[in-house]
Amino acid sequence: MAKSGAGVGADGLRVLIDSGDYRLRNRGDIAMLVMTVERVRERWPRARIGVLTKESAVLRGLLPDAEPICVDDGGHWGRGGFAGRLEHAAGTKLTGPASVLWRAATDAPSARLRGVRSWAVSGVRTLTGAEPDRKPDTSPRPPLPAAVAEADLVLTLGGGYVADANRHRAHRMLALLEHAAALGIPTAMLGQGLGPIADADLRSRAADVLPGVDVVAVRERLRGPRLLADLGVAADRTLVTGDDAIEFSYRTRRPEIGSDLGLCLRVGDYTKLSDSAREALGTAVLASAAAHEATLAPLILSEHHSEDRRATLPLLSGATRTRAPIGRTGTAEDVARQVSRCRVVVTSAYHLAVFALSQGIPAIAVTASQYYDDKFHGLADMFGAGLRVVHLDSTDLERELTHQVRELWEAAPDVRETLRHKAVEQIDASRAGLERVFRLVAD
Repeated sequence: MAKSGAGVGADGLRVLIDSGDYRLRNRGDIAMLVMTVERVRERWPRARIGVLTKESAVLRGLLPDAEPICVDDGGHWGRGGFAGRLEHAAGTKLTGPASVLWRAATDAPSARLRGVRSWAVSGVRTLTGAEPDRKPDTSPRPPLPAAVAEADLVLTLGGGYVADANRHRAHRMLALLEHAAALGIPTAMLGQGLGPIADADLRSRAADVLPGVDVVAVRERLRGPRLLADLGVAADRTLVTGDDAIEFSYRTRRPEIGSDLGLCLRVGDYTKLSDSAREALGTAVLASAAAHEATLAPLILSEHHSEDRRATLPLLSGATRTRAPIGRTGTAEDVARQVSRCRVVVTSAYHLAVFALSQGIPAIAVTASQYYDDKFHGLADMFGAGLRVVHLDSTDLERELTHQVRELWEAAPDVRETLRHKAVEQIDASRAGLERVFRLVAD
């Protein structure tokens, strides 16, 4: 029960959301956040919905129906009443959109500077044989946001954060959940992609905190439920609901089948992508687009350090027909609509596969790490058809990718309705899971 007893629909009801992405740089995470805020608003039209962020003005511009809780300023709720409504109106109509535009304008030069630094570091490693420093995560944990103490419900959204690959975010989220539970505030984790967790400190911390979370909804059934059981989470607190971005993308589906070949390549420490694999992937995609007379569409999901742009756009060189990439101010819905014009999508970004499958579009997931193996195999199991997982350490990667694109291009009309049916099943499960979460709050 909520400690405040505010009552469903009461003006004082406060829901605090941690999406994990405080910088609002990933459109897949934003899609999940949009859906969660919309669903909470449907249930409690007059509630205050706070979202933890480091980009308050940007949040106003991207998600006008939520209230930014700035973690850098102590994480307090904003003003209520007339002053609060005036601040909200100014933020959503003026400062928010302006901040989105300003960030987009300054991102490009910042990305070029990071690219030069990355090239220089890479050159030093090549000359010296030095490997990247893999020190344990010793960064200090940020202070807990003050807004927790006044919340009636605390939600944390999925995104693959409770894993070795994102230990800092995982510890931050676990601290938030532990603090809320200690105050008697209901807590829930939605659409979670959990693990792998080999780090002893993180595993111990998760085992301390997760059994006390009221509801843990995972997006797949291959790894998540078993990991939660190993960590001591009771089975009656665990749900399998699918990804919360599925409904977001499903809404943008088109009646006609697309003709583009979509592509997104993401390069980072956690993707483990070699230069030779990147070259083979690019060659295969260009050859496939030419063979099927398809327009090659770059799909940009993450703007974090321009990681999707830097890796994807160079692969379009030499293509006969290409789509323009989405602008830096583009929304998650813009990307979902780009995906809707595709017949097949090739991606190393998890949520682009979600966007495609949700609309009935088959996808090829490329992976070179256990972190992404778990993500994509779990997603393939939830949809049952239409997602092929290709490992980038394949002995003949170019040939395998070309073969998979050809097979899915031919199969696209046949798997379309099956994939959409699976999407609807997961949308229903996700909404049912959230209804269970809503009942944690006193009527």
